[in-house]
Amino acid sequence: MIDLHTHSNCSDGDLSPENLVEYAVSKNISVLALTDHDTISGLDIAEKTAQKYGIEFVRGIELGIEWPSGEFHLLGYGLSDISESLLDLISTLQKNREERNLRIIEKLKDININTSLEELYEIFNTKNICRPHIADFLVQKKKVKNRQKAFDLYLAKGRPIYEKKVGMNLDVAIQAIRDSGGIPVLAHPLSLYVSWGKMEGVLTDLYERGICGLEAWHSGVRLSEAKRLEELARKLGFFVTAGSDFHGEKVRADRKIGHTAGGTKIDERFWRFELKSALESKKN
Repeated sequence: MIDLHTHSNCSDGDLSPENLVEYAVSKNISVLALTDHDTISGLDIAEKTAQKYGIEFVRGIELGIEWPSGEFHLLGYGLSDISESLLDLISTLQKNREERNLRIIEKLKDININTSLEELYEIFNTKNICRPHIADFLVQKKKVKNRQKAFDLYLAKGRPIYEKKVGMNLDVAIQAIRDSGGIPVLAHPLSLYVSWGKMEGVLTDLYERGICGLEAWHSGVRLSEAKRLEELARKLGFFVTAGSDFHGEKVRADRKIGHTAGGTKIDERFWRFELKSALESKKN
């Protein structure tokens, strides 16, 4: 099996980069991509660990993009030479994230919870604090029973401590990925909250702007939706990827490493004939 979309505790997963690779090995994963949110800090140690165990490792990232509805996440794969443009983009995104977190922390006071960024850094052993960390903090404070309740009652759009995420300009992000030797891929397209009637037009525009891959197969979509997205991708010229969006058994127990839409195993075709082929074509 392979998995082209996973997260470590450098962003919002619960395993360290090396432990993530070791876990993947234990589950018979032969190709693994680490795609943490807005950071590359786990790539080197994950790659070194993958080499130790003899599995193929893909250096990746998942970037938050400014978008009017839903969420736009852009995957970058094959980051062979990290560019200044990507480092600048990451720095901006992390600054935006920190400012958002400070606004959320201020709103926490309205529900009688006091904390600081420093306390959250210490509790979760990361400086890349995301909303799931804050949700887990609310669970620790016994404000809610579980993470989903934290989102439903407090962190989702329209709820008391919600704060809009500020993403990056798409064209800037595409160029930064390319500057780093990588290939841009649209993650979980249905998260854009675009109707099926408008999807082809939106994807056509994204393809023309430089996104060349589509994560049609994702653990958050139905089998029928994944097949429909793959068909649309083929029609428009995208190559197709698949991922679990694995965050760890504690964080998202429903997402199994090496499995995607409908719980199906991610087979090697998504690597050998899709992403790997695209990366090799880029080198040539």
